[in-house]
Amino acid sequence: MCSFFRKCHCKLIPIYLFIYLPLAQLTEKLGDIFSLQAGTRSFVIVNGLPLIKEALVTQGEDFMDRPEIPLDADIFSKLGLISSRGPLWKQQRRFTLTTLRNFGLGKRSLEERIQEECRFLTDAFRDEQGNPFNPHFKINNAVSNIICSVTFGNRFEYHDVDFQNLLRLMDETVTLHENIMSQLYNAFPSVIKYFPGSHQTIFKNWRLMKGFVKEKISKHKEDLNPSESRDFIDSYLQEMAKPSGSDFCEDNLVACAFDLLFAGTETTSTTIRWALLYMAMYPEIQARVQAEIDAVIGQTRQPTLADRDNMSYTNAVIHEVQRKGNIIPFNVPRQAVKDTVLAGFRVPKGTILISNLTSVMFDKKEWETPHSFNPGHFLKDGQFRKREAFMPFSIGKRACLGELLARAELFLFFTALLQKFTFQAPPDTILDLKFILGMTLAPRPYKICAVPR
Repeated sequence: MCSFFRKCHCKLIPIYLFIYLPLAQLTEKLGDIFSLQAGTRSFVIVNGLPLIKEALVTQGEDFMDRPEIPLDADIFSKLGLISSRGPLWKQQRRFTLTTLRNFGLGKRSLEERIQEECRFLTDAFRDEQGNPFNPHFKINNAVSNIICSVTFGNRFEYHDVDFQNLLRLMDETVTLHENIMSQLYNAFPSVIKYFPGSHQTIFKNWRLMKGFVKEKISKHKEDLNPSESRDFIDSYLQEMAKPSGSDFCEDNLVACAFDLLFAGTETTSTTIRWALLYMAMYPEIQARVQAEIDAVIGQTRQPTLADRDNMSYTNAVIHEVQRKGNIIPFNVPRQAVKDTVLAGFRVPKGTILISNLTSVMFDKKEWETPHSFNPGHFLKDGQFRKREAFMPFSIGKRACLGELLARAELFLFFTALLQKFTFQAPPDTILDLKFILGMTLAPRPYKICAVPR
């Protein structure tokens, strides 16, 4: 048994810059587990389904913590749902899951909220009258409204200037996280904090976004009814008032509320943007989805979650968008909570674990045509089939807590849009699948035509 640190040493490698490295070549040369050194920080990278399952599920308790990323630590420290660790994380996650269920997660009431938002979104697309437009912020607003209705108790109109500004701040911040100055700040925060650059813009944006959340909390405090809970903020404020709620404080509430807003907006909306792009680029697949929609649902009623079981092809297409879109290619980092052993190598406490989901989602041993957009990956004898190598929400105890909500949103939004529109490239335009790498892997801005059916 030896230390994995003997296997590979590279200096000053930003966490999410791995996508630019020949990872396949490194894996072929070094195996499915190897180390990298980024400044003073040590990383272990695991590849392939067996090893990622071993790290995140079998040894999940050994890699339960989140590393302290300077750029994020200066904003929320170790609070909230994404960056917290240990007993605090378990407490906040448990409370949030319970509260989300109380407000409809997995129930008909939340499905009806999504259906209502589908109507608003299709109306907004119809207003474009088939002309080229960028769907980015319409989709962001629609998806965000679902988690906003649960967190803040209301949705926001697509022409609400303040909310549009919030969405643009969020989008800019997501992109700037992988800028070189942001990465240098993560490596040398005590020095880079004195320099101008993207990290300073991120801090400014976070302050403005936190101000939005704090304002909503203040308004909730003014008209809080202790015997009635309208939304997540009310429930949290009521928990704060209990004698035993010492860890339920306003700083944690701000962090949790913003984590819900961010996570409940960015990943699902980015996936839908990929979906419309793929449909425009693969019209034969789009036509087959629409044929299934017409056969199962028709044009006179809205899609429901109950339809999903009867729409194997549409479900397969959505899953293939998630696989091929691969929007969080290296998962959210974990950290070893103690000295442990993984695949025969010693992993010291504090080592950051990067689980390379790309190595699973594009593994030629798991997928028939890994680099092609092929809904057949999720079909067998015409019926939808689950695949163990499909893990866009991660796996283990720190998997995405909003997975159930995201799955419902993806099916209902995607099906509602394809029911009413055919998506096409604008005249004399060639669409492509080039991406922007930020906190997520997103398509480059594009314009598209939503032609009414």
